[in-house]
Amino acid sequence: MIKKVIMKNLICSSCAGKIEKALGKLDHIESASFNFPNQVMLLDVTDDYDEKEALPKIKQIVDSIEDGVETYAYEKRHVMETKKSIETYYSVFIGLAIYAVAYIFDYYEIAWGFIPLYWIGYFFISFKIAKKTFNGIRRKDFFNENTLMFIATIAAMFLMKYFESILVIIFYTLGEYLQHKAVHKSKEEVSSLIDLRIEYAHVYEDGNVVIKDPMSIKKNDIVVVKTGEKIPVDGHIIKGSTSLNTSALTGEAKLSHVSVGDYVLSGNINAGNVIEIKAKKEYKESTLAKIIDLIENSTNHKAKTETFITKFAKVYTPIVTVAALLMFLVPTIFDPNNYQEYIYRAATFLVISCPCALVISIPLSYFSGIGASAKNGILVKGSSYLHMLTNVDAIGIDKTGTLTHGTFQVDEYTNKEVLKIAASLERFSNHPIAKSIIDYYDGDYYEVENVEEIAGLGLKATLNGETILVGNSKLLNKHKIKIKDKKIIVASNVLVSKNNEYLGRVIIRDQLKDSSLNVIRRLSKRHSITMLTGDNDAIASDVATSLGGINFRSNLLPDEKITAFNEIKSNKLKMYVGDGINDAPLLKNADIGVAMGSGSEIAIDVADVIIMDDELSILEKAFHIARKTKRIAYQNIVLSLGVKFSFLLLAAIGISSMLMAIFADVGITLIAVMNSLRIIYDRKGK
Repeated sequence: MIKKVIMKNLICSSCAGKIEKALGKLDHIESASFNFPNQVMLLDVTDDYDEKEALPKIKQIVDSIEDGVETYAYEKRHVMETKKSIETYYSVFIGLAIYAVAYIFDYYEIAWGFIPLYWIGYFFISFKIAKKTFNGIRRKDFFNENTLMFIATIAAMFLMKYFESILVIIFYTLGEYLQHKAVHKSKEEVSSLIDLRIEYAHVYEDGNVVIKDPMSIKKNDIVVVKTGEKIPVDGHIIKGSTSLNTSALTGEAKLSHVSVGDYVLSGNINAGNVIEIKAKKEYKESTLAKIIDLIENSTNHKAKTETFITKFAKVYTPIVTVAALLMFLVPTIFDPNNYQEYIYRAATFLVISCPCALVISIPLSYFSGIGASAKNGILVKGSSYLHMLTNVDAIGIDKTGTLTHGTFQVDEYTNKEVLKIAASLERFSNHPIAKSIIDYYDGDYYEVENVEEIAGLGLKATLNGETILVGNSKLLNKHKIKIKDKKIIVASNVLVSKNNEYLGRVIIRDQLKDSSLNVIRRLSKRHSITMLTGDNDAIASDVATSLGGINFRSNLLPDEKITAFNEIKSNKLKMYVGDGINDAPLLKNADIGVAMGSGSEIAIDVADVIIMDDELSILEKAFHIARKTKRIAYQNIVLSLGVKFSFLLLAAIGISSMLMAIFADVGITLIAVMNSLRIIYDRKGK
């Protein structure tokens, strides 16, 4: 069981790792994992976990490791007041005032007392860092950025480099503050991009319409949705008709007409008349709530790049600390007269070593990528899947509802009797072809009995004691029924038989989407594409040819689709794109499963990537955003490591100064964070 705890203002990477380790040792907590961009600690807990009892212990652990972190239950995230961050830096302002007095005394040579004043000012300015250092030493944690910064600056103080020591702490503190602001800004930007939350709902209560929190809506409540409001929960329309703006879910501003009886999803905006909806789900179970949860926790499945950086940071800091010690000891043995110079070099080396730029910017890159995807109607369940999109070289794709509209229409039929028999059985099926026959037929039905739906074949029933079969040629061939009408028709054929005698057919046609041709041709330049369909060879061949001659496999039953997909050759990763309803097993089986369609529950449950619209062109945007995200993440890695190693080399040979070192730490971190935010403002991905 997973529980969430907000840990706001926790941006120290090594601190987060230590908190994770400490929490994992508590009773009833199996493990802990911190989600940096969302500031959420995910706890894998046992059934005996008591949140009220555990939270004080969790907060105590957090406070002992990192100051200024607001720790509270995830459910209270919308009501907790934010502390004014300026209060955290009172000691810095006091220290600056004392330091200014010391500087005046020093400048005018008023008295030798300026030296103690420098130390007092240093004590106030470095109080927060010193406190973290001593807390770390008490926990036997000697290798963290606070300890390194404290050792480096106090060494500079002993060397009487007061100005540099104080400036390093000031810039470090300022950089820490700006990092906090940048992380919060990125989260706000992503939240504003998505903008899905619903603050209130109008609900009938004792005959009156009252304003309620969407969380309090129960099943079967009657909800009133006025013009311009978002639908708060999934349900059926019981009064009125209107047009819905689906842009919040699909990323595309288009209208969809709905009326009484239609099932509508939460999150869509009422762009027309007032409607009344009977809630079929509570808010926490609704499509919108699931989508918000997916977005907020999408970075829990970390990309390999993020995992590598986390592991790298754990070994990096101890290594550079030992290197700094050797940088002082080795040359001092051979040249003891210049020990002060070697201390200064080692101190500068320590300041440079902090891995913040990597640990903050890489997760932020993927978080921004996931936010930009959500804005375009693409839900990615984890940064690992966003990264995996860049390694796809083979795509298996469903035909109906993905390449075609999936809205079948009756084109012709043998006679009215054949149509009536077909409609009488098809009303017991949820297949799109069955629905098209029911929508087309206008008349009475036969009272059939013992209706049995045979997956991938059709339906079998009894009518007045006679066996009726309605389905494809495989169904009739299985029962050894001779099909008299042998003409080839490139369409879906629903064949009808009675008592092992062929009666005729109903011909159904489905139109190729206008965008499919251009999208498939562009995707074919980078990927091998194979269409998998249950339709016959003639239909499959016709569609494949229309799409530029892509590969196809036809006459596939649902279980055969998995076998056919597994036979597709790939040197990297394979993706399957389907409608999320009939293709659930394949979506789960593929390296990456992409579900098309406006938020079907099965899609949200089994797919790794969900296209909230039925347009295949949005899949191109997903690939574009994934490639840009990966590119920016790698840019941050190269930038951070390149600059740091360059400055470390300069420090080792005595060229670098502490002010240059603080730029290599704080400056590069801020540059990397700003670079990560470019993903959000990318116009091409829109």
